[in-house]
Amino acid sequence: MASKGIICTTNNVEYLAFRKAQIGGARSLEELKVVTGACGECAGCSENLDNIMSMLCGCKNVTFQDVLTAISDGATTADQVAEVTGAGTDCGKCKALVANVIELGR
Repeated sequence: MASKGIICTTNNVEYLAFRKAQIGGARSLEELKVVTGACGECAGCSENLDNIMSMLCGCKNVTFQDVLTAISDGATTADQVAEVTGAGTDCGKCKALVANVIELGR
């Protein structure tokens, strides 16, 4: 990742913009590109977007799929997902994204 959390070095798009877009419901690469203005092709994008799209909680290495599995197994709140996966138990920054995944079911 480039300095200051820049992921898309072509369009100067920060990591936080990607997470905010995901909290807003963007899940596909095309949705993320539209919402954030990222090119999806520069060195920063090619090095980081796959991880951003699959990893929900970097602190605990919890993927979107891990969270979806916890939800399908009965977790209905961010706290219940945290109990099963650990997502949101360190810094807590991913709790809003977990809540969005629960709300949207994806």
